[in-house]
Amino acid sequence: MNADKRYQIFSRLQAQNPHPETELEYNSPFELLIAVLLSAQATDVSVNKATRKLFPVANTPESMLALGVEGVKEYIKTIGLFNTKAENVIKTCRLLIEQHDSEVPQTRDALEKLPGVGRKTANVVLNTAFGQPAMAVDTHIFRVSNRTRIAPGKTVLEVEKKLMRFVPKPFLIDAHHWLILHGRYVCTARKPRCGACVIEDLCEFKEKTEF
Repeated sequence: MNADKRYQIFSRLQAQNPHPETELEYNSPFELLIAVLLSAQATDVSVNKATRKLFPVANTPESMLALGVEGVKEYIKTIGLFNTKAENVIKTCRLLIEQHDSEVPQTRDALEKLPGVGRKTANVVLNTAFGQPAMAVDTHIFRVSNRTRIAPGKTVLEVEKKLMRFVPKPFLIDAHHWLILHGRYVCTARKPRCGACVIEDLCEFKEKTEF
């Protein structure tokens, strides 16, 4: 795939959705960090359902720490891996207070030192909370990047690095959201909705459907 085709792809995605946003609900970098931490192997819908009750009670590292592990569990027990996640939330809050003046750090290295925060979570926070060009490659982005041939790769890291290199600069900040939403609702794993796709004629997927 050449640079001109990539530019056309992101131009169309932008025209379709000029101001893409994460589907996780949050009101601060801290809330986003916690929501993304909880979202591993869980849907955004299930996370939002839990945080709508959790965040009114605890939306700072201090108030979350005051709940304790068992207290956090009560709010997130409908989410997968809630025991481990509750422990990581409390450990993360303690580190934020002790090492970062209760603020969410704005570098990948610092974020990845927080319990339960890997590269993908760090990239989401950097991009969504702080507007930094970062690409959090989840299953949707991995699929869309390979299927369309925008940035094919065998590993998540390979796809991430190619996207950072190949996505035209004017679209780099929002590309993460466009690709996730496209994979979630159009370029689905089973029966992709090629007939409803705004980039169908630019896509290099050979097994297109009419759906």
